[in-house]
Amino acid sequence: MMRIVSSLLAGLIFGLGLVISGMINPAKVQNFLDITGSWDPSLALVMGAALAVTGLGFAGLRQRGKPLFSDGFQWPTRSDIDPRLVSGSAMFGTGWGLAGFCPGPAISAAALGLGPVYIFLAAMLAGIGLWRWLIAGWLAPRPAAG
Repeated sequence: MMRIVSSLLAGLIFGLGLVISGMINPAKVQNFLDITGSWDPSLALVMGAALAVTGLGFAGLRQRGKPLFSDGFQWPTRSDIDPRLVSGSAMFGTGWGLAGFCPGPAISAAALGLGPVYIFLAAMLAGIGLWRWLIAGWLAPRPAAG
């Protein structure tokens, strides 16, 4: 039960941070990405602060033997760059630049009833489905010829 409560609390804090920082405003995000036009550097401060908090958090977690509400940590084991990572990152960045939303802020904006976000969320889900059906199949590791 505490695992669910702590996850809910973390999600609420994250969503509130997105709202307060303006990350749910597509125009603010697009202005941040428009470095040759009406550039708004304020989101760089948001990202920098998020990286600092995350870095300190991970440094502290590495000192612990195990998490509070789980049997063990699930640290990433891969560090390679493969076609799936590159194509997924390109799709994410393209969608973020065109729509001004990424998944977290879009869900927060949907909770606030901002209309255009529902179109983005539908397109995002369609893109995830397309990725799983089409692209992931092409880029999936193939079994060695026997």
